[in-house]
Amino acid sequence: LINSDLERVLRYVLTQVWRAKDIFEQEGIEDPGNVIPGHRMARLVSLFLCGDLSEIDKILPVIRRVVAGEGLDVMKVKELLSEHLVGHDDWAPEIDRAVRWADVMLGPMMAPGPFLENDVPPLSELPCYSFRFKSIPPAKELYSILLDKRSLPLDPSFSALVGRIAPYLSFQQVEYALKVRHPSDWQPADLRRLRYVYSVKKKVLAISESYGGLSFLPQSFFVSVFLGEATRASLRVPRKIPDAREDLSRSMRKDSNVAKARVRVAPQLSFQETSQPINPYDVNNFELMSPAGRVASQMNMRKNISSELTDASGIDASDTDAYDLGDSLLGPQDVAILLQAGLTSSMKGSTVVQLNQRMLLDLMASQPRTFAVAVMAEIGMPGGNGSARGLTSALMALLELDQSSFTQFHRLNMHALLESWLPGFKIPRREDYLAGGRWARQSYYEALSGVAKNILEDAESYTALKGHVQRVRHDTENDPVPLPKELTEISDNVGIDIDGGDFQDGHDRKLTGTIDLAKEKISAADIQGQKAMADLLESLKPVDETESCRSAIASYREAFEACSDVLQMDELAFQASWFKSYFRRNYDALMIKSVYDNVMQDVDKVRHWMDALRNGARCLDSKVILPGGSEEGNDYNSISPPSSPVAMKRRVSSDKRILHSSSRSQLTEITEDESFFANPDDHGQQELVDAIIDALFYYESERDLLKNDPLVRLLIPNPPGNYNFTIVTAMGVITEGKKGLELQAALERLEAKRGVKTIRSDTGTARSLEFNASKIEEAIGAATRMQKPFGLLGYSQGCANVLTAEALLHSGTPCQQHTLSSPTCGLVSRQLLFSAANGSMHGPASDTKVQRLIVMCEEFFKYQQGYCSRAFITTVLELLNGVMDSAPFHKFIGGAQSMLPDGCKVFWREAQHLPHVTTCVLRGVLETHTTPESLEMITNLLTKQSGSPLHDSQVHIYDAVGHPVYTKNRNGRVLENCDMGGSVQRTHHWSPLSEEVEFVKTKRDDDRASFDCAKDRHVFPW
Repeated sequence: LINSDLERVLRYVLTQVWRAKDIFEQEGIEDPGNVIPGHRMARLVSLFLCGDLSEIDKILPVIRRVVAGEGLDVMKVKELLSEHLVGHDDWAPEIDRAVRWADVMLGPMMAPGPFLENDVPPLSELPCYSFRFKSIPPAKELYSILLDKRSLPLDPSFSALVGRIAPYLSFQQVEYALKVRHPSDWQPADLRRLRYVYSVKKKVLAISESYGGLSFLPQSFFVSVFLGEATRASLRVPRKIPDAREDLSRSMRKDSNVAKARVRVAPQLSFQETSQPINPYDVNNFELMSPAGRVASQMNMRKNISSELTDASGIDASDTDAYDLGDSLLGPQDVAILLQAGLTSSMKGSTVVQLNQRMLLDLMASQPRTFAVAVMAEIGMPGGNGSARGLTSALMALLELDQSSFTQFHRLNMHALLESWLPGFKIPRREDYLAGGRWARQSYYEALSGVAKNILEDAESYTALKGHVQRVRHDTENDPVPLPKELTEISDNVGIDIDGGDFQDGHDRKLTGTIDLAKEKISAADIQGQKAMADLLESLKPVDETESCRSAIASYREAFEACSDVLQMDELAFQASWFKSYFRRNYDALMIKSVYDNVMQDVDKVRHWMDALRNGARCLDSKVILPGGSEEGNDYNSISPPSSPVAMKRRVSSDKRILHSSSRSQLTEITEDESFFANPDDHGQQELVDAIIDALFYYESERDLLKNDPLVRLLIPNPPGNYNFTIVTAMGVITEGKKGLELQAALERLEAKRGVKTIRSDTGTARSLEFNASKIEEAIGAATRMQKPFGLLGYSQGCANVLTAEALLHSGTPCQQHTLSSPTCGLVSRQLLFSAANGSMHGPASDTKVQRLIVMCEEFFKYQQGYCSRAFITTVLELLNGVMDSAPFHKFIGGAQSMLPDGCKVFWREAQHLPHVTTCVLRGVLETHTTPESLEMITNLLTKQSGSPLHDSQVHIYDAVGHPVYTKNRNGRVLENCDMGGSVQRTHHWSPLSEEVEFVKTKRDDDRASFDCAKDRHVFPW
């Protein structure tokens, strides 16, 4: 009925789908794990392509090339398709494009990585923005005044000011203001405004997670109920039309030099074409327009008048005047959510939906220009990280806004409207980029993406305002970083003659004495430990049967107590180098003790895993035979840990002994079938400890340190009993939240042994940092109700999520701050597993790849434009707009943004964290014997794209730390002081997972015990 060629294609595709289903059934394919092995995949492709196994020898090298991260062999693939694909010659151009798409998707993509930035303060502290907020109280001052003199009414001017800035506050702030003060303390009009803003924000908050799709059809009617009232109360009185020319002249004189440069290339726009020409200077016609229509019309007037005006000052008033908040009852974030809900509605042609959109546009048009820019920026900031891709998708839908319910006269020219809000910007028109258009050789998506990036840059002033009024800044960027008291005393006494008097009070003398005692205890315990270690290695007896060992353990326990006494007197004492070193030694010792206990108790399949790990490590530490017969020593794991990303990159480029991931993936299989750990009772205690260290830890230098540390050799357990502690977890980018099973068995064992309960945060898959942080905040609330101190355990992207939750609580309302820093049930520690808080090179590479694929798709549609009707083209474009502006797409973009350098920079730039909370980390590096078959391809891609094999398939070891690596500021130094570190292990990024990855597990994974690793080590040592 539509197109005969299309019918043939669809019929052929459907036939091949059923054929593939039959092949899968015949070959017994039930899970992806059955397809992942290369030989199995080559067999299936050969059966699908030619119906037999004749092409396996040609297909297998292609698959191996892709798995090695080299990309698709385009020529070989095209040769295979030309030989066996029916109708290849008829569809040769389309097939060629499809193969090249596949090459882009499957191959490495070079992209600019993150770069180091020093002295990155929060935007609200930059002088170019902060002076515009002089009349607006910061969040800290706001709470101070609200809590001051609570028995007296608020000052009328302050009451009015709070009412005015309320739309720009968060829902929690407005709620707190209404709760902390009695209604009689507010001015009646301000109280009404506050209550109305509160009710609107509450409704918008509910809508923010529930829009788009058929299940939310009645939503537009619900929105229209309060939207009409809110917009009517917010609309400004329009200016008189006779003065429009004078106002325009004044505004043009204030345009910036940048705006003037942009205006020179801006095209002449006209109001929406009608059957009769409309005179924009006609007062009667002007009065009939809505506010948005007036603004769009004034934009045309501006363009007509601009040639008659000359610029006198070259100063942009918007950059020099105080920030104009406007008088809207809806804040920019509220408008953005409602606007996005309308754009993603499944009933865009509905009159109610279109009226809602028009009311929102009228509201934006009635406010200062900065308000409209802020709304568009909020659409592009799903989670506050500034996603140009998300904003681009929204702009595509907004420019094609359905206005069929309006008469021709009242329809808006969306290009003119947006250009009125963005003076000097040229808004691309889709028809100019289609085949036959003015810019047909260029990409419409890339042009619109450029506009989106400029909008986000222009919105920095609004972002700074949000930070100013929503986040409490406990310290400024120039304030000193908190240090342990012993270091503070040293710095204070430099250059002072202390012979003439005593500068230390009683408390300081007591602290100094306690610190000296702790150091003496550690030194004495180490001396005893060295003697005990010598006895152990000589007698080969267990620790509990050696008297010197019992004496050494008692000495170490005294050292533990002495360090605890120091912490009681100074909560930052753990940041001192001697304390941090001792802490790190204990953490690594407990790591080995945890694995040792798992082996002896035969927990899960740890014995099988340790045997596979040991045999693989022994193979790598010896000479290995590479494909082609060359022999090379694989001793890159003996190199010392890099001190920085720069040092690592220099090492990788200079040390030719480091094997590339693609080469490592082709190392010979381990043939020696040893079962050292299968019968641990047959081996001595210290022999087991040595084997665990050699198998588990990556760097030879760290292995040597661990083997020579008495703390490790003595296998000191913590005292028995329950802990007064609760764990709040946040798992990776793909998670089922509360229903997740990550580390379940280990956490259950921890609760049984120590009474430590775990609360899983209901975080979402590929969601923004702020969304997941709100879910973590709910879990923290549940933890604090248990009246126990709690710790945050993050895995992968969950590390960024827990750090965001902490930052938002720490800078939130006084109630939120108390939740985090309560002396009885506050945050006391962090555990970061394979942290992605500093992003990953997968992020920028995938972003570049997606951009290129979109442009390639756009080129394909232009090519097909000559073969399809305009109606069909319109339908396809509407479908694409619907997909790219859908709620799931925007939520996914919000999650993906946190993996990009720009998203990480925004997070670290604005974050604040507690300085008295320790941070433990677990990092890993992949090797041949620890790489699951399902991770081989992305492992090799990451190595290709970053130039370094020192990663766990997702993040590099120099990024998987507990502090910002590329964004240097005061908070980064605070977190660096809190980072206790941890030795690098031989493991992969999916180490905490088990049941979640069953469907991708292969026979080789079972043989190598890739997913059977000791789960307890992720939690128990911490």
